[in-house]
Amino acid sequence: MVKKIDHIGIAVKDLEKAVEFYEQMLGIKCEGKEVVEEQKVKVAFLPIGDTEIELLESTDEEGPIAKFIEKKGEGIQHIAFRVDNIEATLEDLKNKGVRLIDEKPRYGAGGAKIAFLHPKSTNGVLIEISERE
Repeated sequence: MVKKIDHIGIAVKDLEKAVEFYEQMLGIKCEGKEVVEEQKVKVAFLPIGDTEIELLESTDEEGPIAKFIEKKGEGIQHIAFRVDNIEATLEDLKNKGVRLIDEKPRYGAGGAKIAFLHPKSTNGVLIEISERE
């Protein structure tokens, strides 16, 4: 079902400052930024190997990233797994009793179709399922 780790999402307070750290200190170059209005975030993509670091800054005080940072501070917010068919994967997981946050895929950064699994079903980890063209 899972092909690979698609990306690791890291919640940050200041996207530009975080990008600067990854580029200057670790040599990982940012290859793009975008705003995802639906999720109330600004995102920066930093490819490393065949996966990515996805830095996420909230664009809204009530957005999920702002709430995450308020509760837990900056840091790893989710891990995303790439699949070939997100609809079939979600149906399979639901049939196996996994609690879903998203029963249907929604638009994600980079044009991906995404859905989240509830941490109560995943040993406390927010897992994103991602399908990319």
